Amino acid sequence: MTLREFISGELIDIIDWTDVSDDAMAWRFTRPDNEIKNGAQLIVRPTQVAILVDQGEIADVYQPGRYELTTANMPILSRLRGWRYGFESPFKADVVFLSTRQFVNRKWGTAHPVILRDQELGPVRLRAFGTYAVRIVDVRKFVEELSGTTSAFVIDQIAEQLRDMIVAKVSGVLADDGISIYELAAKYAEVGARVQERVAPQFLQYGLSITQLVIENVSLPPEVEATLDQRTRMRMLHGELDSYTQLQSADAILEAARNPGGGAAAGVGIGMGAALGQRAMTAAPLAPPAPAAPAAPAAAAIGTFEPPPLPSAAWYFAEGNERKGPVDEATLRSVGSLTPETLVWKHGMAEWTPAGRVPDLATMLAQRKP
Repeated sequence: MTLREFISGELIDIIDWTDVSDDAMAWRFTRPDNEIKNGAQLIVRPTQVAILVDQGEIADVYQPGRYELTTANMPILSRLRGWRYGFESPFKADVVFLSTRQFVNRKWGTAHPVILRDQELGPVRLRAFGTYAVRIVDVRKFVEELSGTTSAFVIDQIAEQLRDMIVAKVSGVLADDGISIYELAAKYAEVGARVQERVAPQFLQYGLSITQLVIENVSLPPEVEATLDQRTRMRMLHGELDSYTQLQSADAILEAARNPGGGAAAGVGIGMGAALGQRAMTAAPLAPPAPAAPAAPAAAAIGTFEPPPLPSAAWYFAEGNERKGPVDEATLRSVGSLTPETLVWKHGMAEWTPAGRVPDLATMLAQRKP
């Protein structure tokens, strides 16, 4: 220490702390030989508390304000030192300032996935993260348990310990409450409040209060999220598969129409049109023959037929907008309008099928002369 610093220390009679950092929780005022003059001015700013420590024992505590350090303003220290009628000489004591403001936006998160049992998915691995806010509420306990004799104490020195306590309580709340993954996002605030309530006693043992805890996200591993997305898509399509298929086909036809330059586009359009027609026929539920009705498109009309029970050799076929039959196979072979595209059906077939895809009829049609 230089002579100038020593003289400056002897002349200064104002004790205060101007905190310019965002993370300092405690700071110890230093003087040459820790000597404080009788009548020194102690200034405690808003969001600060100052304490006098005498030989390792916490004496007087000062809330925000301006104080003159005399026997009247240091009752506990005066009693410890045996000052009954005042004193004139400097005395040695430590002055520790503590910040009582909130330390906000502190991050917490699971370093490793936490394994829990979901009521719908079974065992799952979860990651969670969020923020919390903390402040000093018991200065004596904070000094005794954390800051001690250090010249300065910042929140990062205890950040990992606080984070681990929060993560442990988050895992416990999620496991105990049995909340489904599908419902968890809507209950972040509720879960966060319960975690804050459970972790508060552990913070208080250090003289701290957790004033806020926010759960920003609880996530599954990427591969599990992809599987859930696929399941969601399947549920969305359930019962609407026909409409979805028709929409996809219509989009493909429209896209092909926008590119009319080549035969491939035309082939795509024709193929999609045929697939759409076939889908419309096979998707409609079969029903008993109904009374005659106005003519409808061939595919829609055929798709609603359900031939009556007949011998397995009886065939039905479509001709124009009408259903023909039942006829035997010999009669069917003689039908002049029968082509590979003609829709046919007989007992035992799952659905109406183009004749060219029925092996026996396909052979016969191939042998016909043009």
